[in-house]
Amino acid sequence: MRAQITAAILLATIATSGCNNAKSPDTVAKDVANAEQKASTEVSKSEDSAAKDLGGAADKVDDKLISFNNAAAKDAYNLSVAQADGDRKVALAKCESANGDAQKICKDQAEADYKAAKANAKAAAQADKQ
Repeated sequence: MRAQITAAILLATIATSGCNNAKSPDTVAKDVANAEQKASTEVSKSEDSAAKDLGGAADKVDDKLISFNNAAAKDAYNLSVAQADGDRKVALAKCESANGDAQKICKDQAEADYKAAKANAKAAAQADKQ
């Protein structure tokens, strides 16, 4: 029995000692070149994937920015029109103090100012839209 155990230990020692032998320089160089090529391919694939993901995210940001700018342009237009409407109402109320042709001229001027302000607001909103 002791002889069998000794033989088994001897076989195990011989079998494992062959695993740690140094490879030839040519084999090592070939293995290193293969490992470097695989690493380079993995990095390249990761870079491509990251560029694709970032490009898609940037497109979404651009779309959101355009929507934001268009909403801001619309709100600026609405604010300008509301201001112009308020100015017109105040001007028309002031026109009530005049008589005859002076009152008509005053009201016509108030309406002309309102239309001009509204047109300017529309032009500004169109310029700001994307």
